[in-house]
Amino acid sequence: MSRGRAFVLGATGQIGRPAVRALAEDGWEVIAASRAGGRDSGWDEGVRSVAVDREDEGALEAALGDGCDVLVDMVAFGREHATQLAGLAGRVGSAVVISSGAVYEDDRGRGFDTQGEPDGFPEYPVPVPETQGTVAPGDATYGTRKIALERELLAAGDALPVTLLRAGAIHGTHCRTPRELYFVKRLVDGRRRRVLAYDGASRFHPAHVSNIAELIRLAAPRPASRVLNAADPQAPTVAEIGAAVDAVLGVETETVLVAGAAPEGGIGESPWSGAHPVVYDMAAAERELGYRPVTGYAESLPQTVEWLVAELDGRDWKQAFPKMARNYGEALFDYAAEDAWLERHDRGA
Repeated sequence: MSRGRAFVLGATGQIGRPAVRALAEDGWEVIAASRAGGRDSGWDEGVRSVAVDREDEGALEAALGDGCDVLVDMVAFGREHATQLAGLAGRVGSAVVISSGAVYEDDRGRGFDTQGEPDGFPEYPVPVPETQGTVAPGDATYGTRKIALERELLAAGDALPVTLLRAGAIHGTHCRTPRELYFVKRLVDGRRRRVLAYDGASRFHPAHVSNIAELIRLAAPRPASRVLNAADPQAPTVAEIGAAVDAVLGVETETVLVAGAAPEGGIGESPWSGAHPVVYDMAAAERELGYRPVTGYAESLPQTVEWLVAELDGRDWKQAFPKMARNYGEALFDYAAEDAWLERHDRGA
């Protein structure tokens, strides 16, 4: 017996693929919508794929047809998308929308978007509950756009119940900005020494795509307006992540630890690096949805590493992961600068 119709927007993205699979396996009639209308090999044959560009006027409404019981949105950003979704009330029973932990600010008003400014690293409580303060809504940054999205959707109230999932550092296959690339590429390139700032102790709570998909699966048949964190059962340090990648590829690497921030030119600054830990409280999801993670960080890592190695095979990393290159730049793999610093470090200079 079908649970009803689920419409997944952004279905061929990193979270959409496992979310479509989880919903279909749970008995939903799933419509998988993406710009190209593609499919994932892991989907059930009953999943219907449609091509939709939400930015085209009337396209989303047309694709919805008679409507759906739940709309799952992986690609909502800012007020415009919130207005679009709220306008579907009456045709959509409820919604599950991916937000981000980037909406949080600490007790001094610092969030992710203040990093790089003097004393700009946020210092959150450990773990961060959903009641923690958030940045002001706006259009300037990722975090301010996400909280603007949240505020407007929550204001829709009973007209469109919405579960907002504040995701941590998303990881898994098909990720456009895979943080694990920082370690995997170095090992593929034959490097056996690495530098880590903040003594390798930085923690930025990962969220595997299958755990987020499980939260979506659990929220879909339980309509309500709520905000929940979305993260893995563990929040390993960056040094532990590096060691786990080494173990997957069967190599040994020497890690040179630097106390405090990167010494120069971003050397030792990984995509997880920060002066203070970022760990999300998952108690609300466990209480409200009965959430139990389907995987842990180390358990999920071999599949991610295998995918990354395959994506890098015969390709420049900037071509394989153009968004990663835009976000982090050449400094992420500036081996010449890294080697020069290591030489000075070895001399005690």
